[in-house]
Amino acid sequence: MKIVVADDHPLTLAGTKSFLEKIYQGDIYTAGNGSEVMDIIAGNNIDLAILDINMPLMDGIETLEIIKARYPLTKVILITMHNDIAVYYKCREMGADGYVLKEHAEEELEICIQEVMAGSLFTSKNLRSKAKLDEKHPLAKLSLVERKTLAMIKKKKTSKEIAQVLFLSEKTIEAHRSRIIEKLELPKEKNILMKWAIQNSHLFIK
Repeated sequence: MKIVVADDHPLTLAGTKSFLEKIYQGDIYTAGNGSEVMDIIAGNNIDLAILDINMPLMDGIETLEIIKARYPLTKVILITMHNDIAVYYKCREMGADGYVLKEHAEEELEICIQEVMAGSLFTSKNLRSKAKLDEKHPLAKLSLVERKTLAMIKKKKTSKEIAQVLFLSEKTIEAHRSRIIEKLELPKEKNILMKWAIQNSHLFIK
């Protein structure tokens, strides 16, 4: 298995690489930022990228988004100090396969890799608890496409404009609008989704 590990802290990076070398045979590459990660992936058939979120030039979330767009078969694990549920949801929206908090990395990283490479998703235990408590979060009811649609409705985009951005038909966007209204249990009033999205703009991840 080919793995790339990225962290802008040399000691943390060296420690993660050393940990991986003890449990895996194969090539383990290291990078100090997302730009270096992309260079490594471009020149090698990388199976797994383990990324810190806070990195210079290109952070972990930006790198995650590009990897999933260009190399969809490459699994991505975020290993970070961020235990903010909003950051976690953002990474999930971008396609993260695993999310491990640094404070639990020693006990969770190996398990996370095993589950992710087997095709499952993994979430650090503290965030699993938070996510369960956060089930009342309205946007948690929506699919990724529905959340993207609602975010663009908040920006006053028309169904036609949204369809062009998401490469979907206008009819499909209208269907998403109807499902969002149902899931959020909103009254069927004119422009109700735009009104709701603007009133609840704090729920959207920037």
